[in-house]
Amino acid sequence: MQNFKYPTAEKLKSKNDIALLFEKGKWRTQGNLRIIILKNKETTPITDLKFGVSVSKRYFKKAVDRNRLKRLLRECFRLNKALYTATFGEKNHAMLFWVSPEKPQSFSQVEELFIKLCKAQIKK
Repeated sequence: MQNFKYPTAEKLKSKNDIALLFEKGKWRTQGNLRIIILKNKETTPITDLKFGVSVSKRYFKKAVDRNRLKRLLRECFRLNKALYTATFGEKNHAMLFWVSPEKPQSFSQVEELFIKLCKAQIKK
């Protein structure tokens, strides 16, 4: 049985980790999704998986809309964690962004983009 949990230990919250991610991470884009990833290397020893989401106030003025999108993005990660870890590895820090002012119509639309983002990385 797969592990569909998203425990607190996997949430990217530390300001130092986020700063390091923006400083040394690699950006990837697929449709309306953008991800920044920092993999475990000798120069940046990462002990475990950390994942966060962000939605810009610039595109979505209402907190209700931002929170909805963040819930959808976290749910995509939670349900497709096996694909994500197969693509990016077990030890990394990542942050997922929604980079479009248009709201997704459904969860399936967001999930499709997330899966495409992961599969595009496998091909590279």
